[in-house]
Amino acid sequence: MTDTVDQSYFQELAGRDPSEICRVAFCGYDFPKQTYCLNVWGEDYLIDPHKSTIAKKEAQNSRVNILLGLFIMYYLLHVKDIGVSGDWISEKEVPGGAAFFRGPHTIPTHLIVERHGDHPEEFEKRCRQLGGTPLEMADAAFAFSITPRIPVAVLLWEGDTEFPPEAKLLFDKTISEQLPPDVIFSLSFEICNRIGKQS
Repeated sequence: MTDTVDQSYFQELAGRDPSEICRVAFCGYDFPKQTYCLNVWGEDYLIDPHKSTIAKKEAQNSRVNILLGLFIMYYLLHVKDIGVSGDWISEKEVPGGAAFFRGPHTIPTHLIVERHGDHPEEFEKRCRQLGGTPLEMADAAFAFSITPRIPVAVLLWEGDTEFPPEAKLLFDKTISEQLPPDVIFSLSFEICNRIGKQS
């Protein structure tokens, strides 16, 4: 559960039409329990706008960190009914991204590099564990369907004698129409942390 996401998000969700939310966000709704079910990165999350809680369906006592919680709530409330483009862009290509994604908002791809930079086979193993689809990019790359309208690609380059290992996240070109930079950062932090953690 989480009690850290701004209560106004839950209040707004409680006042919205569940049928419309489900149509646009591709989620489910339990009318008797008044809870939404959204699949995020292969796991179902239950969102109760009246109790202001977010929890994994299979572990309802689990705690959802504030950054993932923010992404889930923003997605439910604001995602648009537009298809993905199939074109990848970096965070710096998002409008305003070059100024936003630096300093404290630098996407923490170092978490991936520190864990997998010298072990690309472990990167591939971890990405497959998380449901990634291989891409022919970089030295190793995988695409993930974080939610039905938010695909993300994670790329890894091995280091050599001239250059250190490097990781990068890419987003569908429609990301700027779906999420503001701060929510993109919240999602990116979750992705880097999940791929970079001990598998």
